[in-house]
Amino acid sequence: MSTPEARPRLIDRFGREVNYVRLSITDRCDFRCVYCMAEQMTFLPREQVLTLEELYQLSEAFVSLGVRKIRLTGGEPLIRRNVMSLIERLGALEGLDELVLTTNGSQLPKMAEGLRAAGVRRINISLDSLKPDRFRQLTRIGKLEQVLAGIDAAQAAGFERIKLNAVILRGRNDDEILDLAGFAIQRGLDLTFIEEMPLGQIEEHDRAEAFMPSEAIREVLQTRYALMPSTETTGGPSRYWHVEGEPTRIGFISPHSHNFCHLCNRVRVTVEGRLLLCLGNEHSMDLRSVLREHPGDQAALQSAIRAAMDIKPERHEFSLDAEPQIVRFMNMTGG
Repeated sequence: MSTPEARPRLIDRFGREVNYVRLSITDRCDFRCVYCMAEQMTFLPREQVLTLEELYQLSEAFVSLGVRKIRLTGGEPLIRRNVMSLIERLGALEGLDELVLTTNGSQLPKMAEGLRAAGVRRINISLDSLKPDRFRQLTRIGKLEQVLAGIDAAQAAGFERIKLNAVILRGRNDDEILDLAGFAIQRGLDLTFIEEMPLGQIEEHDRAEAFMPSEAIREVLQTRYALMPSTETTGGPSRYWHVEGEPTRIGFISPHSHNFCHLCNRVRVTVEGRLLLCLGNEHSMDLRSVLREHPGDQAALQSAIRAAMDIKPERHEFSLDAEPQIVRFMNMTGG
């Protein structure tokens, strides 16, 4: 058995080790969240989407190169047909330390138990409002009661950790910051507040006007809760704070107000096989062509992935004051 020191490593030209992959399973979703996609979306043709077998082959290649954590994303990953067959194989993939999932929670009432049995260790659930009418406005078609039932099912399934993700928009749901925190604390869940990412052209709100920085959210929280900074990490970009006297951790993902690029340890794979080297840039490599031109050739995949490390940029350049430089929506990127 190889020692950790002997494991392969993916190192970019800035000396950062990439050991975490966010793998998009589908660009489709059963919600239409206002910050994630347009109301009338055009989704990818089926032939452009990676098959479940191709997604597994990519995962094998990344793990062979030192990746130890894979997060399954979308769209909504759990609406992909036969997705459990992929998740079960990934859960048994030798060398993968963590298989985790981000979901809107809609499918968890029927799938949480199977996901846990398949080896999913931790789960993130999006929850931007506790008010049914507002939840429907933000998701356009989502039902709050379905997501709350999903949270119940996830807790009953016994995941090692469950985290809620909330995107706070000034004037839309910023009056629920304390309510969302209270809900997480009452349930013994973690909660991360995420600054809106300027991906894709949207019409529902002005991003600059709706932007709510992490510091402003923390100031609201501190009117009720004592927050203590933590050095804990889950391998992603969240900066965590402990709620005094509670097991709940409150995290902040702040791509605008606190750039975390110097610590970046991750890449994304879109469902059509683009290896995105940065969320906020278009630097990418077409891995689908490698998969389809060299079927079953792990060496070719590994070589392409290694080569891509040379084009991983130093940082993103998000701006709220201009048209979005990244025209792809978040569902196309992989959440």
